[in-house]
Amino acid sequence: MFIERTSVGLDVHALSVRAAGLDTTTGQLLEETLTPSHDHVRDWVRRLPGPVAVAYEAGPTGFGLYRALTAAGIRCEVVAPSKLLRPAGDRVTTDARDAIHLARLLHLDEYTPVSVPTVGAEAARDLVRAREQCRGDLMRARHRISKMLLRHGLIYSGGTRWTGLHLDWLRRQHVRRLLIEAAWHHRKPYRPGTVMRRRWDQATPAARARGDLGNRRLHQRWQAFDARHKKSAIANTAIARELASWCWSLATLED
Repeated sequence: MFIERTSVGLDVHALSVRAAGLDTTTGQLLEETLTPSHDHVRDWVRRLPGPVAVAYEAGPTGFGLYRALTAAGIRCEVVAPSKLLRPAGDRVTTDARDAIHLARLLHLDEYTPVSVPTVGAEAARDLVRAREQCRGDLMRARHRISKMLLRHGLIYSGGTRWTGLHLDWLRRQHVRRLLIEAAWHHRKPYRPGTVMRRRWDQATPAARARGDLGNRRLHQRWQAFDARHKKSAIANTAIARELASWCWSLATLED
């Protein structure tokens, strides 16, 4: 049974809270748009004719507001949105109308509350949900990798997948893909731009000279393949193989 003087309905969102307070003694309706700060909501509620009871719908904002109001000695109910009574034919909803509707339902005791978990139970729920989401993300990432490799004809046949051996095999395939993609860039005329020159400034003189020589040689190799009308895919694989050798020479270059 509703025994408080003022019933308050809150339409809670991430960036704002629409509040409606119904004074059941005078019939006066007080409305306000509040910030989502728990302190702001609590202070506004405390200024209403008391005692006061508050209701808001369960949603993604959680139960923090419920705990803040309860700790301040204010009765708060978190109601189930799916079981709220709606007037027949009332299809127009706004934040203000929803807040007023909640205030009236609270006064009439026409609502279905949800069970609010303890802080510990909610933390356990969040942990379980986070673990399930991480497992789902991992599964989707594995599927994307497997399907991408399958499209390129790369199929692992060395035993169980997603083991240490499989991961080593995967690392070797990703390097191949990067080399193949990088080799295509050497087909265009070699003209060092501003970005490349800035990168050269961070390298040693020997590495800078070696890299410049490699870029020029790989473009000349492309020109030779094109002059012989070599198939592009075959030529690019040869360029990628030579590019790998140049990368190795840079990695082992002594200052």
